[in-house]
Amino acid sequence: MFLSSKQHGGARVVTVKAERIDAAVAIQFKENMRTETDGGPERVILDLSEVSFIDSSGLGAIVAAMKHLGADRRLDLAGLSPMVEKVFRLTRMDTVFTLFPSLDDAMTELGG
Repeated sequence: MFLSSKQHGGARVVTVKAERIDAAVAIQFKENMRTETDGGPERVILDLSEVSFIDSSGLGAIVAAMKHLGADRRLDLAGLSPMVEKVFRLTRMDTVFTLFPSLDDAMTELGG
């Protein structure tokens, strides 16, 4: 599970460089997210544009990453494929996370 991150304005953008977030990589994803997001700005944007599949373990790993940030920081999700977005909507996680169609949309909100 490879993640890359960069500081962009007032946010840390973490990009998932994998097609799947599932049971096989969920633990590694959580560990890598902790490494990438320790410290840093209040807002973290998780770019999921390369992810085409997520299962319940992957969903749980993203929720764990959000909880690791604490109450004073937020995790937004960007670039969800239709299948990944469907998982978030079916599980009502779209009420927990702010979902953006693309990273550009998430960054626009950052500037506004």
